[in-house]
Amino acid sequence: MSQIVYQRSPGLKDVETHYCPGCHHGIVHKLIAEVLTEMDLLDTAVGVCPVGCSVLAGNYINCDFIEAAHGRAPAVATGVKRTHPELPVFTYQGDGDLASIGTAEIVHATMRGEKFTTIFINNAIYGMTGGQMAPTTLEGQKSTTSQSGRDRKIHGLPVRMAEMLATLDGMAYAERVCVADIPSLNKAKRAIKKAFTLQQKGIGFTFIEVLSTCPTNWGMSPVEAGRWVQSTMSQYYPLGVVKDAEVPA
Repeated sequence: MSQIVYQRSPGLKDVETHYCPGCHHGIVHKLIAEVLTEMDLLDTAVGVCPVGCSVLAGNYINCDFIEAAHGRAPAVATGVKRTHPELPVFTYQGDGDLASIGTAEIVHATMRGEKFTTIFINNAIYGMTGGQMAPTTLEGQKSTTSQSGRDRKIHGLPVRMAEMLATLDGMAYAERVCVADIPSLNKAKRAIKKAFTLQQKGIGFTFIEVLSTCPTNWGMSPVEAGRWVQSTMSQYYPLGVVKDAEVPA
């Protein structure tokens, strides 16, 4: 008699991934798919993904998706949620998209307290377009446009999006997680589920920042990249809850 140890979530499409070996996008897709399935939201959820590695999220997560212009996912999500407030709506965005060209969009959506969820993938670099320095690139980190490493005197310091957005009154819940090992992966899933739960309650904007790898553009092996997230990235971008409207200040 055979016993099923693990099977693919119905929230994921049965397709091969295009992501580079060691990239964490696929893991985050899996967590979102599982959460939507467990919360019985899969059939009604609407995802919005813009330009960047995140643009193909709709190829993997088995719910409706809308592709937005670069950086404009929050504007599209706002329109969907306001016209269909009963639907669970989320954006799936990278750091080059959300923290650069889309900064104004995410700031004003947060300020207004739009009742959708953003999953923010922070891999500290522009992944799809060739490994350029992003607003989140760490001090000293090398990229194709900072070949001697990010210099604070020239480029300033990287932006902590979760902390910045948490200063706005419309933010209901912000947490930074990673998926570099099983314990952190489980925490990330709980955070994503809480974000969607609070969205369903209509409390306000919810934001999950995921520290992610980009082994190809970092010039690391998948194992080295995972360790770098935990040893280096998480020092500048500390993991944990940044703001929770349900918890008294």
